[in-house]
Amino acid sequence: MVDVASSRGSSDEGDPEHEEKVEQWRARARKTAKRKGSFWKELPILIGVAVVLAVLIQSFLAKVYMIPSESMEQTLHGCSGGCFGDRVLVDKLTYDFTEPEPGDVVVFHGPDSWINQDFVAAEPTNPVVKAVQGLGSLMGFPSANEEDFVKRVIAVGGQTVQCCDDRNRVLVDGKPLDEPYVYWAPGRSTVQESFAELKIPEGYLFVLGDNRNDSCDSRCQGDGREGGLVPVDNVVGKARVIVLPPSRWQGVGDHNPQVVAIGAPAWQDALPAGAGLAAAWPVLLLGKRVRARFRGSRLG
Repeated sequence: MVDVASSRGSSDEGDPEHEEKVEQWRARARKTAKRKGSFWKELPILIGVAVVLAVLIQSFLAKVYMIPSESMEQTLHGCSGGCFGDRVLVDKLTYDFTEPEPGDVVVFHGPDSWINQDFVAAEPTNPVVKAVQGLGSLMGFPSANEEDFVKRVIAVGGQTVQCCDDRNRVLVDGKPLDEPYVYWAPGRSTVQESFAELKIPEGYLFVLGDNRNDSCDSRCQGDGREGGLVPVDNVVGKARVIVLPPSRWQGVGDHNPQVVAIGAPAWQDALPAGAGLAAAWPVLLLGKRVRARFRGSRLG
């Protein structure tokens, strides 16, 4: 009996077409092996580029912050523990060219006179955990021990603020504010905590929480006077977009309480969201390019 397979193999050895196919197969195998090796060589570079981009974006363009308390309800959802507060994209570039204005929702470093009453977290003692948390902060993950606050600008340097008129409205330069964002928690008083007239020095901000009766802000921080004001230099950036959870995707409104809107067209309501998405675009685009490059190296 003749071995068909052996016979066929021996007869193809001198066949130019067969040898060409074998060589093509070997070339494809070498190319695949080379690509796999190239991917593992490029992987550390891709990771390094992603880290550098993340650090640059966090340092100069935008950063994601966690809302840790209920002081900005219902504009921003937060809680003291055991739940998932809003994650907000904060635009760090805007105030390099402009100053904070009334109505802006801003994130700022607490002045020395402020006590962090939003939340308190112990510093990690394990050096490895501490290093990981530091890297995570650079990558955009909020740190539980950052003494940063989020409040709304009510008055700026040169203005005089006081509380309140006979309709329970805060006054700036003697004029009542239009504050549709103020939230009164159910079962709580709907009368704002009164404070004395205060002239805001240049370079400082008077800030309040939207959840007016559940926020320790310029009224009660420090000495409740100049010690409760926030230096403009302490402002990190302007809250633009709620990025998490998905059910809360929306822009953060910056309604100017010192300007009473008279029949404003409906399309203007979309401006805060549009500005927020524009600010978020560089972050999303860079992340998308890095991921595309990563996938391309892996598949190619």
